[in-house]
Amino acid sequence: MEDERNDSPDAATTATSTEPAEQPDAAELQKQRDDYYDRLLRKTAEFDNYRKRTERERLQLSEAAAADLIEELLPLVDDMERALKVETGTEADPIRRGVELIHKQLLETLRKRGVKPIESLGADFDPHFHQAVAHEPAEGHREGEVTEEFRRGYMLGDRLLRPAMVKVAKG
Repeated sequence: MEDERNDSPDAATTATSTEPAEQPDAAELQKQRDDYYDRLLRKTAEFDNYRKRTERERLQLSEAAAADLIEELLPLVDDMERALKVETGTEADPIRRGVELIHKQLLETLRKRGVKPIESLGADFDPHFHQAVAHEPAEGHREGEVTEEFRRGYMLGDRLLRPAMVKVAKG
């Protein structure tokens, strides 16, 4: 009876169904591997670009917030400079010395943060950095030269925080 079982059609189909499925050839495996590797490279590059973009955006946001705060502090610097221009009669006045110290510390703090004053006196008028509030004929000065500075301008790195308010010589 055992012989009958082995010769039956069911036994023949069972034997063929347990054979392993046909293996993909080496070329197909190579192509699949290359496809996965290409995807990996692309995803890695996308992630690297995303990381760089978010870091750049974070820095820009941080710089914008710092610039806003510094812009609000500049009128205080102006007020201190005006107060220091007033003659009180005595240089040893303790209030004046206190204002001078605070002014010096504030300017040092701004300098550490990358804030630079715009040097205007004697420079040629530049509408990107100066705001002309007066034009006067001035002997001894060339046409377009800044002869007086009413309010100092400031830069934060390459960014203009505030233009300088100036008087410009006419020819």
